[in-house]
Amino acid sequence: MERRGEPALQQSLEFTVENVEKALHQLYYDPNIENKNLAQKWLMQAQVSPQAWHFSWLLLDMDKVPEIQYFGASALHIKISRYWNDIPADQYESLKSQLFSHITRFASGSKIVLTRLCVALASLALNMMPEAWPSAVADMVRMFQAEDSNIDGRARCLALLELLTVLPEEFQTSRLPQYRKGQVRGVLAQECSSVFPLLEQLLQQQDSPSFIKQKVLKCFSSWVQLEIPLMECENLIQAAFTSLRDPELFDTAVEAIVNAISQPDAQRYVNTLLKLIPPVLGLQEQLRQTIQSRDMETSHGICRIAVALGENHSRALLDQVDHWQSFLALVNMIMFCTGIPGHYPVNETTSSLTLTFWYTLQDDILSFEPEKQAMYQQVYRPVYFQLVDVLLHKAQFPSDEEYSCWSSDEKEQFRIYRVDISDTLMYVYEMLGAELLSSLYDKLGRLLTNTEQPTSWQHTEALLYGFQSIAETIDVNYSDVVPGLIGLIPHISISNVQLADTVMFTIGALSEWLADHPVMINNVLPLVLQALGNPELSISSVSTLKKICRECKYDLPPYAANIVAVSQDVLMKQIHKTSQCMWLMQALGFLLSALQVEEILKNLHSLITPYIQQLEKLADETPNPSNKLAIIHILGLLSNLFTTLDISHHDDDHESTEVKKLPVPQGPNPVVVVLQQVFQLIQRVLSKWLNDAQVVESVCSIFEKSVKTLLDDFAPMVPQLCEMLGQMYSTIPQASAIDLTKQLVHIFAHEPVHFPPIKALFLLVTSVTLTLFQQGPRDHPDIVDSFMQLLAQALKRKPDLFLCSSLDVKAVFHCGVISLKFPEAPTVKSACGFFTELLPRCGEIPPVGQVVHENGKMLLQAVLEGVGGQASRNLMDQLAEILFALNKHCFSYLSIWIKEVMQQDGFPSARVTPEQKEIFSQQILRERVNKRRVKDMVKEFTLLCRGLHGTEYTADY
Repeated sequence: MERRGEPALQQSLEFTVENVEKALHQLYYDPNIENKNLAQKWLMQAQVSPQAWHFSWLLLDMDKVPEIQYFGASALHIKISRYWNDIPADQYESLKSQLFSHITRFASGSKIVLTRLCVALASLALNMMPEAWPSAVADMVRMFQAEDSNIDGRARCLALLELLTVLPEEFQTSRLPQYRKGQVRGVLAQECSSVFPLLEQLLQQQDSPSFIKQKVLKCFSSWVQLEIPLMECENLIQAAFTSLRDPELFDTAVEAIVNAISQPDAQRYVNTLLKLIPPVLGLQEQLRQTIQSRDMETSHGICRIAVALGENHSRALLDQVDHWQSFLALVNMIMFCTGIPGHYPVNETTSSLTLTFWYTLQDDILSFEPEKQAMYQQVYRPVYFQLVDVLLHKAQFPSDEEYSCWSSDEKEQFRIYRVDISDTLMYVYEMLGAELLSSLYDKLGRLLTNTEQPTSWQHTEALLYGFQSIAETIDVNYSDVVPGLIGLIPHISISNVQLADTVMFTIGALSEWLADHPVMINNVLPLVLQALGNPELSISSVSTLKKICRECKYDLPPYAANIVAVSQDVLMKQIHKTSQCMWLMQALGFLLSALQVEEILKNLHSLITPYIQQLEKLADETPNPSNKLAIIHILGLLSNLFTTLDISHHDDDHESTEVKKLPVPQGPNPVVVVLQQVFQLIQRVLSKWLNDAQVVESVCSIFEKSVKTLLDDFAPMVPQLCEMLGQMYSTIPQASAIDLTKQLVHIFAHEPVHFPPIKALFLLVTSVTLTLFQQGPRDHPDIVDSFMQLLAQALKRKPDLFLCSSLDVKAVFHCGVISLKFPEAPTVKSACGFFTELLPRCGEIPPVGQVVHENGKMLLQAVLEGVGGQASRNLMDQLAEILFALNKHCFSYLSIWIKEVMQQDGFPSARVTPEQKEIFSQQILRERVNKRRVKDMVKEFTLLCRGLHGTEYTADY
């Protein structure tokens, strides 16, 4: 078949100049993507070939086009940086002089080629210093300062600056060994004495053009990251401050100052840090002017400088108690940046930069000894009260008109910004305590009772948002202002969705307080029930009702009829989306749990009947996508209701033990009554939808949630549910049916009365799954995963199940071994869990002991294959647990098996030697007590097997 474009490159071509040029042409200009990929692959091989030393220089010919020259320069850099040990020491000097002469030649040529050549020379210098080229940096400066009539002085200066800029950058990314890195860093830090005077001179020269000064600032920025003492950078930092007045240099100067101030070592130089405060404060006038002229970028840069100094060095500067006023002035400047005019993120993007500073400052103040802390508390408490005002002002929504013009992305950024403000307020509570809540309450009270001056909803919303932020995470049960706040809430004139949302969330945040002060529930509950009918308040109203029903359920019986009626109404009108409908059902479950059984049944009847009728109708219809969604929705509603409807109070951790010991009401559990009533209907639905995993999962979910909540109360349902599950699983095996079987085994298998149906179900599920394994289990990793978990649960809760004569323990064992070889990590994990439960039973369950002794070698083989590289490295701990269990419970067998399997050539990996295998085997056999050590041995051995031992991949392993 003929290809479009040029003929494809032969991969076996020699690495010559001509062929490299052809390949580059193909890479850049051939329209055929396959040819491009082939060319790229070949060029990568060419770059690392021995011939690269020859063709690279030829490609740098001044007559060639920049793309070709660039490739030549890149090849040189790769050879020097990655294959340094291949270069004979007697060639260092000629390589150095060739690079110098090419850099000089390209000083007036292509910028990208010049940079690559500079990077190559930088790499050479780093590899040679300090022994082979002790004065590398000084030599570079001297070489380029020497007069050369052929080259323009500015071009020479730019080439030198480029070289000096890439040198620290190349150091940061170089592959030097760790000990060499420390050595070279020390040499470079000393060499700054050759660089900084030159940079200062170029910045101070009146006739230096802007592009040179910009390059100087970039070069300085690059060098400060080598942890050079801050006092040695002082002159250049001051020069960078001067450069901030030049709009062309502003961004580069900001970057240089921020990099210099932010280096971790800088805090040791407190005197220099103190000297930097006045020039930072000196930027305030420029900051005000840029805000007036709406120059967002400049104001952002100035704030970055102030925050860098404050955030990185607040502790060091607070320690200088004599200079407290100077630091306070800097803090006030950062406060101005926090409160910068305009709405985030549309009119400004700066205020969010400052939030971390307030955390840092507070932590540093609270970490001082009591006397110093008290002194600073006196200074900074008023500052933090001011901060709260500023943050709440920044959290205010814009006018409705303005907000409606924002994009969805801007609204989302503003939402996240408000969450950050909320977190900051919560943190500040530690500093200000209850006084903060009092202050917010007083402001809200004044706002709501001031009849003369109309207030904006935004102001009210922000104050409530501050309250909610604190109440959500701080225990406000002892606060004396919450009763007043609950009293104020009904007086808020709610004219807007955002305000209504915040009112709801604030009530939700106070639900625990309401549980301790039930007399106040009636103040706010009507608001919540009214909000339920508004689809725009769906999330806030439903989540608040759920919190109230969970926390206050024992005080809600007087309101229960009303809550149920309103909830039923909104559910029937389909006001809320699916997930909120589910939450609402959970809320009703909590609510009904506290009622008398007759009341529960009465409410359940009115609540569920419409859905049962709908389900009856759907059960008779021919399956199609829309009635499937309706069925899943109804089953989901029942499932969520039964998740929280618990009359036995299993979940009431805060209840006293006396209450827990109260006898549970006699008679069947209301949930069981309902389940028994709808059981046949559910079977009818299932009969039509057995092929559909989602419907089966929804059915299983109802029973699984009910079993988890009811525990022993679910007992009357066990026989019929076991029967239904057996029928379901025999017809079409699904993972959700096994998961429900596992749940039943967990709760009921140890009870003699329930053992027969559960045993029958367990044996049936096992038999059907074994058949599935014979047909090929690869397409069902989820079923295999759930089956392994079921087996492990059975061994844990009721090992007697493995004594059944009809259970084929050998076949089950083989299935486990097959599961260990699955590519899906969760399935392998579950298989490991099965074996770690099975092996300790060798002694007590004869069929298990016999199967393990006869087939254990096969298990060992599979485990070692995984360790050898077949399994993910994240599974090594689980595989190690099997080895540990084998050693602990089958030691005499393991010592023979491990010897036999390790004798196979290339097993478990061709990368390990017989000696390494022998050492590993002996280590494993010796360790029968410390599981952690076995895990470490396996991790070590798997790295050897994978050829990763001692590489960078193992650093965090």
